[in-house]
Amino acid sequence: MTRPRALITGAGSGLGRALAHRYARAGHDIAVVDLDRARAEAVVAELAAHGGAHFALVADVGDDAAVESLRDSVRAHWDCFDLLFNNAGVATAGSVADSSLDDWRWVTNIDLLGVVRGMKAFAPMFQQQRRGHVLSTASFAGLAGAPNIASYGVAKAGVVALSEALRAEMEPFGVRVSVICPSFFKTNLMDSARCADAKFSGVATRLMERARESADDIAAYVFRAQQRGRFLIIPTAQERMHWRLKRWFPEFYFRRLMAFARAMQLR
Repeated sequence: MTRPRALITGAGSGLGRALAHRYARAGHDIAVVDLDRARAEAVVAELAAHGGAHFALVADVGDDAAVESLRDSVRAHWDCFDLLFNNAGVATAGSVADSSLDDWRWVTNIDLLGVVRGMKAFAPMFQQQRRGHVLSTASFAGLAGAPNIASYGVAKAGVVALSEALRAEMEPFGVRVSVICPSFFKTNLMDSARCADAKFSGVATRLMERARESADDIAAYVFRAQQRGRFLIIPTAQERMHWRLKRWFPEFYFRRLMAFARAMQLR
């Protein structure tokens, strides 16, 4: 019997790497995609401990031609596959007034249009095979409406809306779609972040350091939610509560959000 297959972008580190390990342990063959070949190959070497046939590919999701080349490379290895994780992403921080347009273009091109490119490249394959699951990593920032991370939050909110649209388009083909909205967890996301104001970077770094969840914890929750076919995947209980508050009591949520933002700035 053919083993299930998963393609994961941004799999050379952080959540992508954790997802690669979780799904390899569950018996999947993994296409490890990363901007850095050495990181991708290192993860493939790690996955050997789980058995299976894994391979590394290099792609910049911010580049049209690179994603088209990725599609062709995947087809050379696999005639079909089961799971697509549009996971690669970057971070920005800063207010609307202070963030540069270059930062807006950078984060939107990678975090939102990178997902568009991945969906566009592989949607026809999923439609043809009439099965599979497309999962895209957004962020709770895409739901929260939080201050001082507007460019990042807007890009991630776009991923949520895009996933909703793709879900409706793929339903007739029997293909599932999910969007992953983690909050802060221990990861290296800030290593490549662009921040208009250093204090916002410091707040994000502290929140990551204080987080109880690791990338492995988030990947484990995503695995369980994906197995159940859940669309909106919010891996942490506190953020699931905040999402319900925002939907049901939006003004109360906003007051709590602003109190939290003021406390973080004071610290």
